[in-house]
Amino acid sequence: MLTEICQELRNWFNRDLPIYDGDFEIANGELVGFSDRLLEDQYYRIVGSIFNDGVHKYGDADLKDETFTGSVCPMAIPAAVLALDAKIEAWETKYGAGDGVERSPFASESWGGYSYSKSAGGYSGDSSGSRGGSWQSAFAYDLNKWRRI
Repeated sequence: MLTEICQELRNWFNRDLPIYDGDFEIANGELVGFSDRLLEDQYYRIVGSIFNDGVHKYGDADLKDETFTGSVCPMAIPAAVLALDAKIEAWETKYGAGDGVERSPFASESWGGYSYSKSAGGYSGDSSGSRGGSWQSAFAYDLNKWRRI
């Protein structure tokens, strides 16, 4: 989910960390040759890979083995963004469309010719309704402080 969040924010939390460009190898699920450049549990972004583009955590050994030419970008993701990631993942589990059934965080009720819809939580940052019940609109308020234009 962190890859999608960073894309939405247009913020990869690079700060002034070096970006490594060149040829890279992933073996046994791990990025080879980065034990002196990344800290255990530090997040980093891979760009230019066929199988592994996106945000990963160093030490997780969750990558698909390959050799690629691209970039490895260390990240300094704030704890608040990681906590927000956990909240969004929980929201997606409850309301997301992972099983092909679109759920919504809204409850509706109608009686005697009267009806209303009530939000079940989150923030509505998209009053136009164009995004419906997406995590982007549900967490727009929290996401906006990290957004880059």
